[in-house]
Amino acid sequence: MNNKTLWERYKKYLCSCPSIGLSLDISRMNFDGDYLDRMEPEMQKAYASMDALEAGAIANPDENRMVGHYWLRAPERAPSPEIRKEIGDTLQAIRDFAFMVHAAKIYPRKRARFTRILSIGIGGSALGPQFVADALGNHKDIMKPHFLDNTDPDGIERVLADIGHDLDDTLTIVISKSGGTIETRNGMLEVAAAYKKADLSFQRHAVAITGVGSKLDEIAKNDAWIARFPMWDWVGGRTSITSAVGLLPMALQGLAIQDFLNGAALCDDLTRKKETLSNPAALLALCWYHATEGRGAKDMVILPYRDRLMLFSKYLQQLVMESLGKEKDLNGKIVNQGISVYGNKGTTDQHAYVQQLRDGVHNFFATFIEVLRDHDTAALEVEPGTTSGDYLHAFLLGTRDALYEKGRESVTISTERLDAQSLGALIALFERAVGFYATLVNINAYHQPGVEAGKKMAGTVIALQRDVLAYLRDNPGRSFTAEEVAQAISAADNTETVFKILEHVSANEDHPVVKTSAKNAFESTYASEPSPGRS
Repeated sequence: MNNKTLWERYKKYLCSCPSIGLSLDISRMNFDGDYLDRMEPEMQKAYASMDALEAGAIANPDENRMVGHYWLRAPERAPSPEIRKEIGDTLQAIRDFAFMVHAAKIYPRKRARFTRILSIGIGGSALGPQFVADALGNHKDIMKPHFLDNTDPDGIERVLADIGHDLDDTLTIVISKSGGTIETRNGMLEVAAAYKKADLSFQRHAVAITGVGSKLDEIAKNDAWIARFPMWDWVGGRTSITSAVGLLPMALQGLAIQDFLNGAALCDDLTRKKETLSNPAALLALCWYHATEGRGAKDMVILPYRDRLMLFSKYLQQLVMESLGKEKDLNGKIVNQGISVYGNKGTTDQHAYVQQLRDGVHNFFATFIEVLRDHDTAALEVEPGTTSGDYLHAFLLGTRDALYEKGRESVTISTERLDAQSLGALIALFERAVGFYATLVNINAYHQPGVEAGKKMAGTVIALQRDVLAYLRDNPGRSFTAEEVAQAISAADNTETVFKILEHVSANEDHPVVKTSAKNAFESTYASEPSPGRS
């Protein structure tokens, strides 16, 4: 296709959205001229499905719950006055709490004011706040954010070491809808121990975001934590960024939460329209369907050309892959759906995997994201009449052309600037595209049985570890191979897991297990090490 033809195609398919300062270019997707018309009946079904979801239909039949993250930025659309009031009251409570903290009317025991935030969560309860904090934060932030998003002891130690002696002026937010999320619970216990070691009261530094009546809610209530904010069963973790999960850390950091909500609301208004050519979320979903043949045949590569959007690919990994990665469709048929997402940032990618994208295996389509306004200060000319931002823009266009030259498809999302409103709109755009695509491929985007399966299996491993340690402890002075231990505790079918448990516990001083290595690793033996003072 020559440049003139490309220009005509660009003009035909550019979706310009001035209300949100965004445009979507799908001209480099090689669908034929009849594609959008052929898919129009299916898109109308997707619009109807989304209308029903927003009206309060049971969108997650597995859990018999509604899906209402769109109501968070448009409470008037919620299906009951009770929900509308809860949303409004919570938003006002977030604003009031942030004001009280910033004004030092809520303050720590030994310092004049809180200056840091430590947010403890997992999945959507961590990725969303992290992404927004990095995208919008700067040296002028009122409070500096830190995050714990794993049950990795070394990672927890690194974050606490970074906070250091400022733990007393650190406000800790614990986020868990059920209150029983293991990773979040572990982080909370580790952090509470750190406060105790520093002779500080954890309760005087702690805030909970959780379901009303959850385990965490009861702990926070009984221990008189500073505050509690609700999570509702109709908001999933990966779409919780416009709930207290995202808004409370943002407000404390000093970011413009109302602008963020406005951006999401404006995008929602735009993407409710049923004229497909002017609906960027619908066009995105249709491009995904075209590129992946409606069955995940190709991966989605996210290429944002702005450092502040570096975490966007991680955020979209969860939003897209947890929503669309499903074994069965709505009729119970096994379909193994999903779209794999990966990415980094431009132009870093051009010194990394863009080489493969252009010349290697053709198993992807790209999503370029450009921010037109480089920065708000005078630019340095690195060459006469040319700034660093000009080069960043040129690299984006050059990579886009280089990929297209080799038959690699791409869409390009352009936003005028990167601020709270535009970021809210960008997130809302992908949220709705995911919902539309799920209808196109007939799956439930709002449950995650695979995640729960992994958690249940982890619980089985922990129970097996307790049996292993108990057996060694009950046989002091004796050494056993992994096979002998497995046989003794009636776990012969899980000998591999027993072996890996023994390797782990013997490598850590937390567990009194000593390994005697053998030339053949599977002949190594393990024994319980007597505790100090034990004969």
